[in-house]
Amino acid sequence: MLESRTKRVLIVEDEAMISMLIEDMVLDFGCEVVGPAARLDHALTLALQADIDIGILDINVDGSVVFPVADVLRFRGIPFIFSTGYDFRSLPERFRDSSTLSKPFSYDNFADTLRRTLAGTSDTTEVV
Repeated sequence: MLESRTKRVLIVEDEAMISMLIEDMVLDFGCEVVGPAARLDHALTLALQADIDIGILDINVDGSVVFPVADVLRFRGIPFIFSTGYDFRSLPERFRDSSTLSKPFSYDNFADTLRRTLAGTSDTTEVV
C-alpha cells in the first residue's frame, strides 16, 4: 500500500484568534499549516509558489477580497474552502459551487467540510 503524505493546508485569515483556532484544528487533523497569511499579497505569493493541497480562505482579508487567491488555487487545481461571516450567496458566480464555512463554525462542521473537500483530491489521507 502506498503511504500518503501529510496534507498541506494554506490558511488565509486576518483575525489572529480565528487563525490560531483554524491552525489548531488543521494540526489536530494531522495536516501541515502553510502560512497563515493575513494579507492578500502574502496569500497570493503562497498560492502561486507553495506546495499546497487545500486552502482555507477568509473572504475579507485586511479589507481586500480573497478571490484572486481562489482564482490562483483553482487554476492550479487546488481545492479550497471559503470561510466567511458574510452571506455566501453573495459570492461571485464562478465560486458558487465552492465549499463554504459560515463563521462562527463548529469543530465538527469544520472537520466535515475539510473531509468532503479533501475527498475530491486524488491522494487523500484520513482526516480525524
